[in-house]
Amino acid sequence: MAMSRFADLDGRWVAVEVPATSANLGAGYDCLAVALEIVDRVEVECLARPGAGVELAVEGEGSGELPGDRTNAFVVALERGLAEVRGASAGELGWRIQMRNRIPLARGLGSSAAATVAGILAGAALAGETLPADRVLALATEIEGHPDNAAAALLGGFTIAAHGDAPMAIRFDIPRDLRTVLFIPDLRLATSEMRAALPRKVPLADAVANLQRVALGVAALAAGSAEGLGHLTVDRLHEPYRAAVYPQLPELVAAARAAGALGACLSGAGSTIIAFADALSTLTRIEGAFRAAAADLDLPGRVELVAPRNTGARVEQAIGA
Repeated sequence: MAMSRFADLDGRWVAVEVPATSANLGAGYDCLAVALEIVDRVEVECLARPGAGVELAVEGEGSGELPGDRTNAFVVALERGLAEVRGASAGELGWRIQMRNRIPLARGLGSSAAATVAGILAGAALAGETLPADRVLALATEIEGHPDNAAAALLGGFTIAAHGDAPMAIRFDIPRDLRTVLFIPDLRLATSEMRAALPRKVPLADAVANLQRVALGVAALAAGSAEGLGHLTVDRLHEPYRAAVYPQLPELVAAARAAGALGACLSGAGSTIIAFADALSTLTRIEGAFRAAAADLDLPGRVELVAPRNTGARVEQAIGA
């Protein structure tokens, strides 16, 4: 009977693309994020046939690792998005999914939030619907637990997110010439482990310092100036404590700043380090500084020059809807 409610979806197909994100940006713990031009693309076909199950193929990041069943983060969000517009559980449907993933897993670049946002959008699109952005953010926060990465993945640009009675977010475009250099270690860090490193209480002076830096940094960025990143990316609430788990963190950040970065910090819960610059010569120096520091620290990884992205997740195609 439940299957009959979705019989019209059999064979419908949709493609969604969603960007990586870097959250916190230093002092903006759990509220600030930026979208990056590293994109996952997911194609999904609905199989409204008894016993169809989940068929998953993954190219790129997560190949051979991601679960090929209903515990997959994309599938969880896909079925939640579809249930939102159809008002019924989609648990008996089957899915044929092709992922082309560029966002690294467990590196602080929002891979989980990207899968969640992509799934919600795909589920609604398969039913021929487009959910309002605030509702997508609410559903993503319900699944993810916090809205920072999800807001940037959904809306693109630079985002400020808060989670009170309901999650909300404000976005604005990135300053035009701003670029990022990412050092992406082979080392993986679980968000749960990095959160466990944080104290339950922090000194008042540290909390005030972060408030000041967030206010200055956001005001500058909103006015189109990247200079505020020098204030924003200096944190006293989480990075000093996370360095106990990730001891290479301070030296990598210091290397980027010494090379002329406008700002540098841990990306999300790590292990990626993100540095910002608006001149090609500086980007090149930061790239070299990251490589040299990583070699000194015996920390394997790769360096990528990545543009911020003002476009958020989008449904590329929907066939049969």
